[in-house]
Parts: sequence; C-alpha cells; structure tokens
Amino acid sequence: MSQDPFEEARPRIRGLAYRMLGTLADADDVAQDTWLRWQAAGGAHIANAEAWLVTAATRLCLDRLRSAARAREAYPGPWLPEPVVTDGPEEAAELADSLTLGFLVLLDQLAPVERAVFVLADVFEVPYAEIAATVGRSPAACRQIASRARRRLQPDKQPSRAAAADRELVSGLLRALASGDVNEVVARLAPQVVCITDGGPSRRAARRPVAGSAKVARLLTSVARRFRHLATRPAVVGGSAGAILSAGGTVEQVMAVTSESGFITSIYFVGNPDKLASVGRPPLIE
Repeated sequence: MSQDPFEEARPRIRGLAYRMLGTLADADDVAQDTWLRWQAAGGAHIANAEAWLVTAATRLCLDRLRSAARAREAYPGPWLPEPVVTDGPEEAAELADSLTLGFLVLLDQLAPVERAVFVLADVFEVPYAEIAATVGRSPAACRQIASRARRRLQPDKQPSRAAAADRELVSGLLRALASGDVNEVVARLAPQVVCITDGGPSRRAARRPVAGSAKVARLLTSVARRFRHLATRPAVVGGSAGAILSAGGTVEQVMAVTSESGFITSIYFVGNPDKLASVGRPPLIE
C-alpha cells in the first residue's frame, strides 16, 4: 500500500517551516494547517501532491513571518532559533548543513519572500517556475532574489559542522570555564568572536551581542561561576558542536558554536524555556 502523500511529505514540510520560522512548534502548526488545507482541497485528487503541499506550507510560513514581525521587535534581547539537538555525530551526519544554528541565524537576516525563495531554491531545489507561482513573482525575479540572498549569506563563511576538531574546541572551552581560567578561555576564541544569548522573557541573558575575545571570555567565566551547579555535557546542535547545560534533569541552556581556523568565531546560548522543550527528541525533519 502506498503511503499517504501528506505523510510522505510531512518531514519536508516541517523542515521547510522550521527553516522559515525558527521553531519546531511553529513547524508543527504549519504542518497541521497544511494538512487541513490538503483535506479541504480533496488532496487525493491532486496530481502533483508534493508541489501542492510545499506551496501551501510556504504561503502559510510567509503569513506567519509577516504577522510575527511586530512580536520580534518587542522580543527581549536577541532572538535565536529553537535548537535541534541530536545524540551524537553519527545522527547529526544525517542533518542538512542548512539546519545548523549559525546558518539559521544568517537566514534570519533575509526578508520573508527572500527567505522563502532562497530556502526553496537552494535547500529544497524547487524549480524557479514553481517558486514563482508560490511567492507571486516571475521566475527571473526569483532567480535575482536567490542570487542576492546568496551574496548576503556569504556561502564561503557559512558555519562549520561538528567535526572532531570543533567538538574538542567545545570540550576545551568547557574545561577552561570549569577551571575559571580566563586566559585558557581566550586562547580558544577568535579575536572577533561574537556571543549571542537568547533568554526570552523569563530568563536572564545579555540583551545585546557581546563581541571580542576578552569581553566574551569575561562574560563566559562570570556566568560559569554563577551557574556552577549546572551539569554540562557536549552535544551536537543542528549538526554543529555544542553543549547542553542542565539542572536536576531540566535543560537550562543549549550552546552551539561555529569555528574557523581552529578558533571559535560565534557562540550561541538558547535559554528561553519555550525553545528547549524538544531537546532530546528526534527532529523528524528533512
């Protein structure tokens, strides 16, 4: 018996929505709303089911992005995507590069239509004719939008995945923080490293990005002293090296890093409880 077309496409729909909206809860909502539209349209009779479903999901994502703009402006401090945490490098190898936290942060620089065109064209390899019909632009305009997005995202500087060297960088950083040795922390950071923290409305966090190895090292060692009670273990976050910080079995923070030439270039901390509920569960996204 052949699989239901919607269920077959569900991981792709969730993956698309997650990249567009940044949270798995929103991705689930979009998948549910897409299913409702599929049922209302009599989906069993639609010839190209996957194209129809991707188009419907993309339009739902665009609606949500536009309506969420004001909420983002009022968000307390930096907004980071919900982290997708996997058990280890082997499981992470199955994730696409476009699921790294650093890459999603770059995607967040794009306007809604620009983001949709780029994700459809470069991540899911949807033909430009289909993208044009989805976003209401011509195929030529969509090619220009995708090209402009690629230049803004600077593909040559996209975040690295969790190679063994990156995992060792994180382990070394955690050891240095546990010892309280600021110099050892600085030694692992690039001079222009940036640390971004997302605590949401309920958790204390830096309300602006912190830049520079000395400033970031002081911030990290100060936080480490204040939260010595947290258990820390290395993790793979969206395919990038990182760590989970927890207390009494409750995840308090998820950290992810990007690196270049053996030094950490970006550090992301997600502490908003609303974005940590799915940590440890399979992402089931394409």
